Amino acid sequence: MRWMRKGLLLLAACLMLLAALPAAAQDDPYRNWYEVFVYSYQDSDGDGIGDINGLRSRLDYIADMGYTGIWLMPVMPSPSYHKYDVTDYRAIDPQYGTMEDFRALVKECHAREIRLIIDMPVNHSSSRHPWFLEACAAIEAGDTANPYIGYYGFAQQAGQKMVPVGETGWYYEEQFSGGGMPDLNLENPALLKELEEIFAFWLNDVGVDGFRLDAVTSFFAADTDRNVQFLSWLNETVKRLSPDAFLVGEAWVGLTEIARYYASGIDCFFLFPASQAEGYICRALRARQPAKAYMGYLQDVYAAIPDGVLAPFLGNHDTGRAIGSLQARQLPERAKFAEGALNMMGGAVFTYYGEEIGMVGAGDDPNKRLAMYWNDGDMTAQPPGVTKIEYAYPSADAQRTDENSLLMYCRALNHLKLAYPAIVRGETEFVSCDSYVLVMKRTWEGEALYIAMNFDAKAERSVQAGWEGAQLLDQLNACPGECALAPDGTLTLAPYGIAILR
Repeated sequence: MRWMRKGLLLLAACLMLLAALPAAAQDDPYRNWYEVFVYSYQDSDGDGIGDINGLRSRLDYIADMGYTGIWLMPVMPSPSYHKYDVTDYRAIDPQYGTMEDFRALVKECHAREIRLIIDMPVNHSSSRHPWFLEACAAIEAGDTANPYIGYYGFAQQAGQKMVPVGETGWYYEEQFSGGGMPDLNLENPALLKELEEIFAFWLNDVGVDGFRLDAVTSFFAADTDRNVQFLSWLNETVKRLSPDAFLVGEAWVGLTEIARYYASGIDCFFLFPASQAEGYICRALRARQPAKAYMGYLQDVYAAIPDGVLAPFLGNHDTGRAIGSLQARQLPERAKFAEGALNMMGGAVFTYYGEEIGMVGAGDDPNKRLAMYWNDGDMTAQPPGVTKIEYAYPSADAQRTDENSLLMYCRALNHLKLAYPAIVRGETEFVSCDSYVLVMKRTWEGEALYIAMNFDAKAERSVQAGWEGAQLLDQLNACPGECALAPDGTLTLAPYGIAILR
């Protein structure tokens, strides 16, 4: 359709731009990141479970969509479907394939200029990890000098979050109770040496580009200073092994507390306050003065984290999916504009697989990790424990043939950011704002762009902010209509329209 055409025409230009980018630019964190749960993404061998080779077969889709970074939920051996309880930190779960398959995935990602990071759960291991099994066997045998006992939070007194080791009178710490995930003792020098060797294996031997760090606020429960200290060690260790490695941490806390974690040197932390039904994006779209509400949230974020790279997202594998949070099952235009507003925050934006096609899911964790809806005949089995299966929007294949679909909007949005890097990298100045229209200026390496956003879903809105001589570079419109710049400098924005000007 006409209102999407400018964004869609960016594809060829963006592919040329990526090929010309210097290595330093390609290795920085400002990418369009895509989170994949391998189990539910694409099956290649007919067993119904997604696998590494299935993901490899979808890399062209991911690249065409404009995603330039992939975060994989855990791929290491584990007794659970979610695999956050690791039994071997230097292997691939056989459900997903082999290490040779994974090395091929890394190679093929890099050939497409896609960076690949993996989940690294170091707060805990599986209770079936050989370290833990040997430690428990030693305790039961009375061999309390066994070095693996020091790898975990063992103690000889009961307490909150402490689990008994049989009838021995010993207990171990488990912050995530009931999951068979005993906490590691991150102050143990021998364990830290093991972790360093694990990081080196994945970074320098396998060739991954970094790690997503699980549950960083639980390393030392309720002790931010100690968590930051450990993360500083981790950051220094990883960057010594691979200076260009990218690290993003899961700190599921408020904005002020997230800001404290940046002192560790970790590249960025997920901006949880922007996500979910009560997050910045959803709340702004519900507000009586949505543009002013959105600007206020941005001002809070930039004040709290003035120098760090932001990592905003709408939903992930632990949260209800965005379509439900936005109440947008019947309102694709709201889902589109929410994606636009999220990405206009700047930083390293993360998209959970299926968000680009409007998948839904809430409640029990498996419901949030449903099979990717490629089409009715090409899907994995659903993960165990699913209690509700719903697909509110058409399949990916159907949406790829519809210029007005959410998928095509997300594709155009990603390529817009690749064509105009100041959108995600630039320093922000708020130019003007009323109830519905916000104008921001983003400056990066001498390039100044203006972003104008209309938060009104029903009506065109106009703004005059000294636009004489300006050029309307591009636009994305979630509703029918187009943005236009008149000779006198008046900018008219379509409903839920976003315009990029110079």
